[in-house]
Amino acid sequence: MSLDTTPRLADPDAAYAMLVAAHRDLDEAASRRLDAKLVLILANHIGDARVLEQALALATSTR
Repeated sequence: MSLDTTPRLADPDAAYAMLVAAHRDLDEAASRRLDAKLVLILANHIGDARVLEQALALATSTR
């Protein structure tokens, strides 16, 4: 399996709004914890270390 970067969200603006709302009223530390938990949950959902490695490479190359 390889990383699929084609747009797949039916409503990306709603997804973004959901993420923003989840962070609302959190201090920086709580926001970072939420991000870390979400990353671990989604990494588990992916379940493929090679795909995760590709996603990390993409994310770190666009900093």
